[in-house]
Amino acid sequence: MKVLGLGNALVDIITSLDNDEILKTFGLPKGSMTLVDLETSNFLQAETAGLPKQKASGGSAANTIHGLAHLDVPTGFIGKVGDDDLGNFFYKDMKSKNINPLLFKSIRETGRAMAFISKDSERTFATCLGAAVELSTEDLDANIFDGYDFLYVEGYLVQNHELIEKAMRLAKHNGLKVCIDLASYNIVDDHKSFFLEVIRDYVDIVFANNQEAESLTGEQPEKAAEMLGAMTDIAVVKTGAEGSLVCSGDELIHISAQPSTPVDTTGAGDMYAAGFLYGIIHQQTLDICGKIGAILAGKVIEGYGAKMDESTWENLRREVKSVVTAS
Repeated sequence: MKVLGLGNALVDIITSLDNDEILKTFGLPKGSMTLVDLETSNFLQAETAGLPKQKASGGSAANTIHGLAHLDVPTGFIGKVGDDDLGNFFYKDMKSKNINPLLFKSIRETGRAMAFISKDSERTFATCLGAAVELSTEDLDANIFDGYDFLYVEGYLVQNHELIEKAMRLAKHNGLKVCIDLASYNIVDDHKSFFLEVIRDYVDIVFANNQEAESLTGEQPEKAAEMLGAMTDIAVVKTGAEGSLVCSGDELIHISAQPSTPVDTTGAGDMYAAGFLYGIIHQQTLDICGKIGAILAGKVIEGYGAKMDESTWENLRREVKSVVTAS
């Protein structure tokens, strides 16, 4: 089975903080994602020039697609980039992982996400969408979805309601299962009614962390999972160190988190989704799907950023296959 991602094509610039004062200075709520303009993004880069930084192709859906590709699942990704160095970097990074990059070009600069990593491993994003924001309904047609079995959409695209709805409608028309990750709690707060509408109308699998689930439903994790599970086929609520909850029909399953030493939580939810979908594709039970998601999430938070090196992935592939075989 093949998975097609739809999201903001961004290059992550990961910055390790000595303390959280800079977040307060720039008015960035810790643990959130805040949209900023290019001038502010450049200013933030200049103000943190002396701090350790890493660069990686990113965006929530792109991270999940990368994870699936590393697990040998055929994948593609729809996004928009600028005709610049960052855009070329994003394209080449996707091609190198055997991901089919369905990238549209813009005269704007490629988007970038400043990811600030606090000492307690929490991440805070200041995101300049750049060219990514120009991805539009006109870029989508039914042919794009041919040959794919799943569409995975990131909630950060919610600034364009028409784009998300058209993509989901075309995907369902072409027989794809539709998955969505709810993005960040402050994004959910601003678009609650829209998220509820598309989940009820189009979505087969919804992913949320406990903050996002509470923002959407007004309930604590277990009740939130049950409410979301009543709207769609499968609802996943991630609860950090406590693990995750998976609800489908009348079934509510608790999945334990993997023991790990967190350094940076960037990409944890994205990798969980990759592992969970791998399990779904390989027709595993929901508890096994959740376990595979937890394995990937637990490993990615032990390093900086949402990417892991090939030796780590080689070990993960063996571990995931052993879980599937044992089931």
